[in-house]
Amino acid sequence: MTRADFSFLLAILVAAYPNAALAQSKPRLIHVLVALADNQHQGIIPVPAALGNGDDPAHNLYWGAAYGVRTFLRKSADWKEVFAAQNPYKGILQRSVFQHRTENVLLIADAYRGSEIQQAVTDFFRAAAGVHIHQGEPALCMVAGLLQCAPDYADLVVYAGHDGLMDFSLSPDFSARSGGSRQAIVLACASKVYFAALLRSSGAEPLLWTTGLMAPEAYTLEAAMQGWILKESKEQIRRRAAGAYAKYQKCSETAALRLFSAGW
Repeated sequence: MTRADFSFLLAILVAAYPNAALAQSKPRLIHVLVALADNQHQGIIPVPAALGNGDDPAHNLYWGAAYGVRTFLRKSADWKEVFAAQNPYKGILQRSVFQHRTENVLLIADAYRGSEIQQAVTDFFRAAAGVHIHQGEPALCMVAGLLQCAPDYADLVVYAGHDGLMDFSLSPDFSARSGGSRQAIVLACASKVYFAALLRSSGAEPLLWTTGLMAPEAYTLEAAMQGWILKESKEQIRRRAAGAYAKYQKCSETAALRLFSAGW
């Protein structure tokens, strides 16, 4: 993240939270990459057309629908949306920035066009490695004269959407991998099996991922993030996620616990 990037995020915090101690300290940063559900371009079980249009974030199952990332967090008592931008980069249709209401945590969420799922997954692994995602790409995210672009230093990197590695393979370049410690959450079907090798190569530590088919909706993400914010153990976070999944999917917590895994 450049000085201009951080200055802009800091300005957001100052405007949203005039408390100087909160606004002027460096926030913990979460970066969430969402591949919009797309009936046409992804190997998903088809969903209703309005929910599965990968060009329409406002109504998409994983972004604008009731349990989509942006809608769900905007309704959360714990998060406040402080910034939104359209088309910040090629392939990203919308960016939404949230500030936690009581903790110094900033969340940047990107909605990738459904047909760009391969780019979304690639960018997830690169972000997990601390590699600048859009290096060399002209910035389309100029706001008020400052660049509000993809972060390099996210403490927690999240992918949510269809498990694209069921449909294609990747060989991301980690040669510019940065130091530091990052954790990762992968909310996609059977993500532990499909994402493990590349995540290990990225140097990131898995915090939460899955062992079977699942709905990568935002209630699981919110629960897991809350545990991470409170610095709970991986097992506590796994149980939080399973509890939320069981509640919204109306399944047993035992079944939900089997679905989620923490760590390697």
